[in-house]
Amino acid sequence: MAGDVRVAASADVADDAVLGPGTAVWHLAQVREGARLGRDCVVGRGAYIGSGVSLGDACKVQNYALVYEPAELADGVFVGPAAVLTNDTYPRAINPDGSLKTASDWEPVGVTIGQGASVGARAVCVAPVRIGAWATVAAGAVVTKDVPDFALVAGVPARRIGWVGPAGRPLERDGDLHWRCPATGDRFEASGPDDDPTTTIRKVTP
Repeated sequence: MAGDVRVAASADVADDAVLGPGTAVWHLAQVREGARLGRDCVVGRGAYIGSGVSLGDACKVQNYALVYEPAELADGVFVGPAAVLTNDTYPRAINPDGSLKTASDWEPVGVTIGQGASVGARAVCVAPVRIGAWATVAAGAVVTKDVPDFALVAGVPARRIGWVGPAGRPLERDGDLHWRCPATGDRFEASGPDDDPTTTIRKVTP
């Protein structure tokens, strides 16, 4: 660990976990074996980072969020309070014969989150799913399908209800198939109509 890493006395950080410079792990949080956290990350009170989980630089995992292995978070990802990134598609405590399941009885699958994306408080991402770059998952949503870049999704199960830019603000329509960020003025172009679930969006030069 780098010298300027801050780990609260009550936190549990595995000896082989890698914490980048400027990273802070707060009270009662747990960072498991083989986890790798980049620079300037914040792991809030009571949060859990599973074995081998990878966080990029400047990620925030808020209080009591659970990030199960083998999740991969890119730079600048926000995971809200009590959000859960799962890793078992067909969860069971026991096998059909009644024996207790062990690690050899199932294969973990992970959630992948792109740069700058946000997962709201108490949202659940059911692995295996990918949350695209700069996307936003609303508080309390349950994500069961991949989320495109810049998408705003909400509900149970989560569905796209709009688009967001890197500033986090919902985009405003700016002509046919075009959108604009009210905070930055950045412009975006959609690949198709808004009512088509396969539509994606990309940032264009202002």
